Amino acid sequence: MSFMILADKIIRLRKQCGWSQEELAAKMDISRQSVSKWESASSIPDLNKIIMLAKIFDVTTDFLLKDDIEVPDPLHEGTELGSIQITLEQASKYVESKIEASALTTKGVVLCVCSVVPLFFFLAMAETNRLNLTDDLAPAIGVVCILIMVSVGVSFFIRTNQYENDIAQIEKEKFELAYGVHSVFTEKLQQFRGTYNRWLSVSIFMFIFSFVPLMFTSIVFDGADITHMMLIVLLLMISVGIYILAPVTARYDAYNNILIDRCLDTEGSRRTKRAEKLAAFYWPLLTAIYLGWSLWTMNWGVTWIVWPVGAVLFAALVGLMELTTKDTTQV
Repeated sequence: MSFMILADKIIRLRKQCGWSQEELAAKMDISRQSVSKWESASSIPDLNKIIMLAKIFDVTTDFLLKDDIEVPDPLHEGTELGSIQITLEQASKYVESKIEASALTTKGVVLCVCSVVPLFFFLAMAETNRLNLTDDLAPAIGVVCILIMVSVGVSFFIRTNQYENDIAQIEKEKFELAYGVHSVFTEKLQQFRGTYNRWLSVSIFMFIFSFVPLMFTSIVFDGADITHMMLIVLLLMISVGIYILAPVTARYDAYNNILIDRCLDTEGSRRTKRAEKLAAFYWPLLTAIYLGWSLWTMNWGVTWIVWPVGAVLFAALVGLMELTTKDTTQV
């Protein structure tokens, strides 16, 4: 074994992972000087350290020890023929694209959910004879605002297409990870898991607590204007919960999609894509139903019930899709 070739491989693997000598030393619980000596070929790691290096870099010990192996073999084998190799840069680009696409989808969903906020506001103003709004003018202005906000929301859904190519490499093709990529994203996932759990808890609290102001005011106060304002609070709290949850979920799912056995079209990615496709047409459709019912009956104080019922129905539809998919797979 050539000490210089081993040193070159350690340097190449470390830089491929984007680590400094200090970072690699910390992962191996050794001094930076030891790593520096390995990379300058003034000393060589013992067998235990070589095994640890192979595990950290996600390569075989043969690659590190044998001079004639220039292309590393991943420790995790079993990928199918015809799969592409994903480098660290490609994996990082996938995560960025996944987050940016999720941000656009989130904006579209939030706009659709909040599209009725101006309507409720104008109806409340009309009930209290403020802003010189009549009972006929308030719904008209509100409907115009709904159409504008839904149109902008749909445009956000359409703009997610620009990230399809970057996302497709991980979610639609068979792939294997280049050396070092698995260890990098395993560490990223471990570091991010606490943040994900924290924001998931906050968003769930927002969803559950959003109905409390409406229920409280409906019991204590009597007035359509108060009901309309509390509906605004409900929708804004739901929107905040969505806005908090979406980016951390997108990042968490992206890390898992990269790491899960490098398989094609994992169950997690399929579930996420089904939910995204359902949301893209469900919320605009729900808005259309709400508008049609409200304009037909002109009973805006009752038709608002579409939104909490629609939110529960959306969760039920996602669950039904999963059950149907599982049944089809088992058959």
